Amino acid sequence: MIIIIQCKDRVGLVADISAILSEAGLNIISMREHVDKAGERFFMRLEVDGTTDEVALEKSMEQVLPEGALIHVNPVPDKKIVVMVTREYHCLADILIRNSFGTLGAEVLCVIGNHSILQKICERFDIPFYLIPYHEEKAVSEREIIHKINSYNPDFIVLAKFMRILSPAFVASFPNKVINIHHSFLPAFAGANPYRQAFERGVKLIGATAHFVTDELDEGPIIAQQIIPVNHSFTAADMVKSGKEIETAVLAKALRLVLNDRVFVYQNKTVVFE
Repeated sequence: MIIIIQCKDRVGLVADISAILSEAGLNIISMREHVDKAGERFFMRLEVDGTTDEVALEKSMEQVLPEGALIHVNPVPDKKIVVMVTREYHCLADILIRNSFGTLGAEVLCVIGNHSILQKICERFDIPFYLIPYHEEKAVSEREIIHKINSYNPDFIVLAKFMRILSPAFVASFPNKVINIHHSFLPAFAGANPYRQAFERGVKLIGATAHFVTDELDEGPIIAQQIIPVNHSFTAADMVKSGKEIETAVLAKALRLVLNDRVFVYQNKTVVFE
């Protein structure tokens, strides 16, 4: 059983939580905690062994934890996701392979694309693909996408190189549920063509960032990042080629963390228990 807690910090929280678990006959296997001193915020992830009434356990914790505490007892082990794509295949292919072999930690319910180029690879893995071309009026396309997503009721939406900016209305429909992979080590080179920007700037490192999507372009809470070295011999095309490998790795890591309930979102930051 997994228990995740986020609340205002105060003295004695760990002792109170441990006492409740002991009374319920639960043994703590793993416990990770963090206190944001500036925000006076407490974060905890527990893995416990034993069986109990999960609803009753949650209510017991609500009685001793600070008002407004966010408590989730035993989140769903295997999440469900919808993937959104445009033309690039590398991140989608990695997700589909992991899904096929049962190592993703989630079930891919469907793939939504605004181009048909990736439909065949989805068919090979027996995953439904829905083509929803982008309309000149963004709201028209987004309404159709939202309707399709809601018909599946996923836990998360993964933008696996979905090269369109989502509207605030779309983001508000799925708060802290949309995960994006950006081909840059944010906050550097946000927006379009980051590898071209990096090449023109003559950087010596390039990277990728997985983050939750917010109304601010490429400025949502960061989940995972990674960098690799480059030098003067790299062309912009070389950077793109190298970048695709790191994008795949960073998105895979971010999904592993999120799907295993190791990521807490607070304000515009994250607490990640790796």
